[in-house]
Amino acid sequence: MLIQQILKTKALKGVVTIKPDATVSEAAGRLTEHRIGSIVVSEDGSSVLGILSERDIVRELAKSGGGCLTYPVRDYMTTQVQTCTIQSKAQELMARMTQGRFRHMPVVDGDKMIGIVSIGDVVKAQLSELSMEKEALTSMIMGH
Repeated sequence: MLIQQILKTKALKGVVTIKPDATVSEAAGRLTEHRIGSIVVSEDGSSVLGILSERDIVRELAKSGGGCLTYPVRDYMTTQVQTCTIQSKAQELMARMTQGRFRHMPVVDGDKMIGIVSIGDVVKAQLSELSMEKEALTSMIMGH
């Protein structure tokens, strides 16, 4: 299954972004508001400067305390963001995300971000595809 197909099934269209000079507290608020696990850091809403996850915030809270909430997102974001395209395969992404131990990947077309997929999106798509294959095989075996 291609990432293009997964993006079409997502309820939330577009990508929630935040500017690098926004505070970590603002980022936490946006994560909560949109019920998402990470937020893409972008100056213009379409380029990817970094990504900040719930884990990044919790890690820093444990290390530094609540004061980190007043610092800019750029201080804690991951800057080496892995991306994919709409032509990427779900199985490839599952392997990359598992190996890299991250859960969200922006989908880009050139330098422009056009979506984001989570490991949950990828697993859900894989399960759906397996279910359809099972049904087709069962029908074939039963002679329908």
